Amino acid sequence: MTSPRTDFRAGVRVALPILLGIVPFGMVAGVAAVNAGIPPVGAVAMSVVIFAGASQLAAAELVGRNAPAVVVVFTVLVINLRMMMYSASIAPYFQRESTRWKGALAYLLTDQAYAVSLLRFENDESVSRRWYYLGVGSALWVTWQLATVVGIALGASVPDGWRLEFAVPLVFLAVLVPAVTDRATGVAALVGGSVGVAATGLPFNLGLITAAVVGIAAGLLAEEVA
Repeated sequence: MTSPRTDFRAGVRVALPILLGIVPFGMVAGVAAVNAGIPPVGAVAMSVVIFAGASQLAAAELVGRNAPAVVVVFTVLVINLRMMMYSASIAPYFQRESTRWKGALAYLLTDQAYAVSLLRFENDESVSRRWYYLGVGSALWVTWQLATVVGIALGASVPDGWRLEFAVPLVFLAVLVPAVTDRATGVAALVGGSVGVAATGLPFNLGLITAAVVGIAAGLLAEEVA
């Protein structure tokens, strides 16, 4: 038997391993904001409003370089375009939710919340999707905000030997590996990753979008051929 409470707790539990990487990732984002000259209050506000690690790091870097506001906003929007694909993919599972709930769930949408929730929804029709997703998303949100605040408080005093930035790719690898379940997803991951590395030098972080589109196309082609 499932219930909102048990499904919420299940969502929190599945997020726990991911939180191990979220903590240093959030600290990196907080430190980057402070080092870019963003006031602590502004850095916290940016974390709450954007709630997207890669975008926050890019925004902090651009602010530190005195880039125009329009460039900062455009860059954040481009990096977060992948959320449109996530939304289109997971939206059918929330068709019966009210507009208010859809708005709240959309705010909590992240790479990690999308990946682990979609895996559960595809394999368990009895789960309360709203509450399971809220469990995952809330655990990620609270941990991220706290870790960011810690990074903001520590600022430049974080020793370089801690190598916190190493946690950034680990967080995404922790989400990627369980999602590769067949030939199509394997091809998508391999091709997308390769294109992402090759397209690193593209302006405005367009390499990420390019890699995502090419990876998806490769996965679809592999599924058709299989």
